[in-house]
Amino acid sequence: MPLPDRVYAPPREPLLVVLHHDPDLLVVDKPSGLLSVPGKHPWLADCVAARAALLYPEARIVHRLDMDTSGVMVLALNAAAHRHLGLQFERRHVSKAYVARVAGHIAQDSGTVDLPLCTDWPNRPRQMVDREAGRAALTNWRVLTREEHATRVLLEPLTGRSHQLRVHMRELGHPILGDPLYGTPESQNGASRLQLHAERLTIRHPNGGAPTTFASICPF
Repeated sequence: MPLPDRVYAPPREPLLVVLHHDPDLLVVDKPSGLLSVPGKHPWLADCVAARAALLYPEARIVHRLDMDTSGVMVLALNAAAHRHLGLQFERRHVSKAYVARVAGHIAQDSGTVDLPLCTDWPNRPRQMVDREAGRAALTNWRVLTREEHATRVLLEPLTGRSHQLRVHMRELGHPILGDPLYGTPESQNGASRLQLHAERLTIRHPNGGAPTTFASICPF
């Protein structure tokens, strides 16, 4: 959701970038700045779900991306596909890969962040690490390239907690550039948008169960 001091102004064009469409699936490339589902207020009605419904009235959301995150999202086009995909996400039978640019240079080449997360209720929508009451959250990461003042990494979340990648990178000491919630003043000003992109999603196709991968080119 937008922060209280931010005006919600999602990109208007194109209406929706469709990566794939068949009788069961609609796969789109969500832009940064667009909500996945509508917010609580009328001015937050514009979202992936609403735009998809204009083109495919039967489209139903299966999972979400943060407003500031871009990349691959899959929607179901019938009830059977919705159930099938929902169970895959619930049972962690999907594979996700994100590209991010984080502040500073990560010394190691790869690793895993294993830190349980829960909602920071007084500061919603922020999430926080809670080793006693938090839900398990696990992220594998690998360095792709090191830039002058940043590191480009591949992130593979093994769980799907809210803001998981953003909090885990912050806890690693390298917040994602452009992150208004978890960054330092320097990292927040390091990019004009959150440098997090859902590059690849692999699911079992609802019709037949074949592993199917969808990908989107990282825009930064």
